[in-house]
Amino acid sequence: MKQQNREKPQKTTTEKHVIKDLVWFSLIATFFKLLLIPAYHSTDFEVHRNWLALTHTLPLSQWYTDETSPWTLDYPPFFAYFERFLSLFAPFVDPTITDLYNGLNYKAPSVIIFQRLSVIASDTVLIYSIYKLTKNMELKKRFLIWALVVWSPGLLIVDHVHFQYNGFLLGILLISLGALRKGNDLIGGFVFAVLLCFKHLFAVAGPVYFVYLFRHYCRGGILKGFGKLVIMGTVVVGVFVAAFGPFAYYGQIPEVLRRMFPFGRGLCHAYWAPNFWVFYILSDKVLAFVLAKLGFHIQPPTASFTGGLVGDSSPFAILPTITPSVTFAIVLLAISPCLVKAWRKPDPKMIVRQVAYAYTCGFLFGWHVHEKASLHFLIPLAVVAVESIEDARHYFILSIVSVYSLFPLLYEAQEYPIKVVLLLLHVALMWVGFTSQFSESISKNGGLVRRWVEKVYLIGFVGVEVGGQFVHPVFFGDRLPFLPLMMISLYFALGMMYSWIWQLRYIIRSP
Repeated sequence: MKQQNREKPQKTTTEKHVIKDLVWFSLIATFFKLLLIPAYHSTDFEVHRNWLALTHTLPLSQWYTDETSPWTLDYPPFFAYFERFLSLFAPFVDPTITDLYNGLNYKAPSVIIFQRLSVIASDTVLIYSIYKLTKNMELKKRFLIWALVVWSPGLLIVDHVHFQYNGFLLGILLISLGALRKGNDLIGGFVFAVLLCFKHLFAVAGPVYFVYLFRHYCRGGILKGFGKLVIMGTVVVGVFVAAFGPFAYYGQIPEVLRRMFPFGRGLCHAYWAPNFWVFYILSDKVLAFVLAKLGFHIQPPTASFTGGLVGDSSPFAILPTITPSVTFAIVLLAISPCLVKAWRKPDPKMIVRQVAYAYTCGFLFGWHVHEKASLHFLIPLAVVAVESIEDARHYFILSIVSVYSLFPLLYEAQEYPIKVVLLLLHVALMWVGFTSQFSESISKNGGLVRRWVEKVYLIGFVGVEVGGQFVHPVFFGDRLPFLPLMMISLYFALGMMYSWIWQLRYIIRSP
């Protein structure tokens, strides 16, 4: 008993040190975020300002039908409630922020500061999630994960320059994964359901969660397992009722779903995310060009890859048209090895990898994927990157590919030094952190980047950057403006496919 009393204060003191260290990490990150407040911001900034205004001005029954602005509300209800919560404070800073009719494209310093600070404040969820995940880890691993997540250049680019709330949402995901790793399945399932009601694009990992929880949580015999299934189902349904119930009461569910799933946007985003469909699109174009040169009559495409209504026309000249149902089937097929593993042996130690793999499949094969979605698997994989030298090597390359693929989001000249410096600092930090963590393995097995293919690929980054930034303007001028973006999409799609194959092999070979 006396020994227990002596150990308890020691544990509390250690926990205080962890919190203190993490606060310092967070303060350093916050300092850079504050410096980025005046930086460029995308149309997403006005999107979220409009959501503040409409949730503040209109009754709930009109949130998903309002078309005052082209930037209509298309996130699930919990995110709408989150915007409503922020709108309670906005009028104290500047009433025009929540003016639905006179505040369109409002860019006063007050709204910029308020919205930037709201993102910084919401990052506390990410910081809390990392604390819960790492507080019992050894010092080196803990610090390295903090550096990869809290100082993530991808999150800085997307959230604190381009403008979004990915850190907040990924924090919720990590809280869920942390609960599952500790065996708290009910909490993990509950938090994931909450996440889906904030942003439905995280549903790609839904099949993994379902199989894992069914096999890991709902066990212990037929009666006990059925009882647990009822409990988990009640919790999940309760979350969705809390989110969607008020809109069901007003008969708005069809409008909510129509906004959340705008399948008419096209197979790809305006800037093609570096995924499998880049190869598919380019193959169609090459085939059409070759066949036309051979004398065949090729019907030119009548729709864009980035827009148009599904079924109205085909953006492909040769290859079959891809529809949302096709991408859904391919994603599910790609995830299936992971589902088989989760069914046969639901292992809490593997759940982070399996969820990250599911998001990788969604990124590579999904419908209208945004380049920002690479954060969905990059941030969770940071948690397992410290577990082995092979994980570190994989993460080192994947992280560089992911961050560089975000560069086109910041296309203005004044932001160019910011994104380059962020990437170089990140590379240096990973190099120092991983070589320190795995110094013995690296010295025995040929460095952090071991294979010649990987070395050549990383050197090729310089060629892509020089070609897009310097060669293209000199030799092409204003002609072929899409070429630099296409080069980035194609080159980094190779890196993403490499990562997908690596993760797939790891999951298949795992016991």
